[in-house]
Amino acid sequence: MSATNGSARAADDAADTPVPGASDVSLGRSSTIMALGTAVSRGLGFVRNILLVGAIGATGMAADTFDVANKLPNMLFAILAGGVLNAILVPQIVKAYRTKYAQEYIDKLLTFAGVMLLAITAVLTAGAAILVGFMASSQWSEGERALAITFALWCIPQLFFYGLYTLLGQVLNARKQFGPFMWAPVANNIVSIAGFGAFILIFGKYAVGGGVDLSDSWTGPKIALLAGTATLGVAAQALVLIWPLARSGFRFRVRLNPRGVGMRSAGRVALWTLAAVLLEQVGVIIMTRIASSAPTLGRHGLIDASVAGNAAYSQSLMIYLLPHSLVTVSIATALFTGLSAAAQAGNRAKVRTDLSHGVRTVGVFTILATAVLLVLSQPITKALIPTISAPAGVAVAQVLVAMSLGLVPLGAMVLMKWVFYAFEDGRTVFLIQVPMTLVLVGGSLMVMWLAPPRWWVVGIAASMALSNVAAVALRAGSLSRLLGGLDGARLARMHVRTFLAGGLSAGLGWGVLHLFGPLYDLTWLRAIVICAVVAPLMTGVYFSCLRAMHVREATTLIDSITHKVRRAR
Repeated sequence: MSATNGSARAADDAADTPVPGASDVSLGRSSTIMALGTAVSRGLGFVRNILLVGAIGATGMAADTFDVANKLPNMLFAILAGGVLNAILVPQIVKAYRTKYAQEYIDKLLTFAGVMLLAITAVLTAGAAILVGFMASSQWSEGERALAITFALWCIPQLFFYGLYTLLGQVLNARKQFGPFMWAPVANNIVSIAGFGAFILIFGKYAVGGGVDLSDSWTGPKIALLAGTATLGVAAQALVLIWPLARSGFRFRVRLNPRGVGMRSAGRVALWTLAAVLLEQVGVIIMTRIASSAPTLGRHGLIDASVAGNAAYSQSLMIYLLPHSLVTVSIATALFTGLSAAAQAGNRAKVRTDLSHGVRTVGVFTILATAVLLVLSQPITKALIPTISAPAGVAVAQVLVAMSLGLVPLGAMVLMKWVFYAFEDGRTVFLIQVPMTLVLVGGSLMVMWLAPPRWWVVGIAASMALSNVAAVALRAGSLSRLLGGLDGARLARMHVRTFLAGGLSAGLGWGVLHLFGPLYDLTWLRAIVICAVVAPLMTGVYFSCLRAMHVREATTLIDSITHKVRRAR
């Protein structure tokens, strides 16, 4: 997830986690509330991001050093959440409400987790210089490294508030109050919008070659306003959950005796999950080091702002994940309850049928989204980030094109991973993560060795797409053995037809796009007009082709989206 939008990452983590204790009756209403919260948060997140790019740019020294610092709490939280919170503490919260002494048990859990989070955050904040050393380019100047460390000192405390947000949100979920968890990131974005807007008013907008990319131009107040705003937003995201908890009648008491909180209940699934998350973060660290080195010319701190670095990668990732978080996750969440019930009942035929249905329905959407992102990468980048400069816009669009090639397998691999978890098989998820990481890291290193720096981050994005393809192939092989097949012929026929429709749609869109002339120095209004003309045209051609080829999954997808829109009214 984008390190420049921490709330989006937290929201995605929440959306990718099955809702504990939700009944089939309430699932539709709950998923609609969650989808609305995600949509509003995403919309405000883009406004937040527009202001951030307006303040420090999408490429260059300031953007890259802040991106490294703000990525640290997200990475650390991914490890902590995967290994402790989601795997151990969250299930204990759900179980607590089935016991006679639920309030005392919850108090102990929250006290223990809060003290643990605070201690870990303090230690990691004190070690900010070491953590930045792992992430940052070895070619950065002392000034750049010092700035990144100072940013990190302000940003790493986000870890405590991300943990608190997860814990309080899961208490609300266990009490059947699902809305606040998904709406809380809105508070984060509102605080960030106010803070980044104030930064621009006080210190001015980003300009290529301006003082913002000189490390000695960053004074204490300037750093505090930018990085402090990012952390204050995450704090608001967590603390805003206290209000709905209090309104529901929940009362918390500090209980320092940790006995009985269930820390010994962590099973093999939790340990394998932690191992997979740790391995994934190793890949993120290596990618970030390569990406942060790309814009550096020589060893004298000179930065080429037209070359994509780690901040440009984060900007591309944010756009790439938008269709995934708004549509794919919603469809997958709706399917997970049935998958889990069938797996627990030992009904593997039902699991196979539901998985095939999910992969086909998600595939119809992601193939269209891929075609649109490939054709309109530059106009979409400018439309969603109007404050981006022309050279940075080209750099981000190039990364987005390579990244988009992994969107179709991303939807399938998420569904497949959930099937493994439904069967409580964390070991296979970890074992498949090993070759995925090798493909990602190996491809990134190969591009770094063989290509000019301008293409390093594009190569990282392409390696990520290839890693997604490898994940689908490996997970499909394992699930085929587990389920006695994967409805392969039906899946193949559907994907052949949808890829053909996507190709025709992309070809027409590409032709119409070139009628608008050069795209290098797009204005925001022109980018909006291009997207408003080309994207609907491509969508119409795509679904017309699918209807002509009798692809029933297209109707299922349209009905699913229409149903959600109607429920939201």
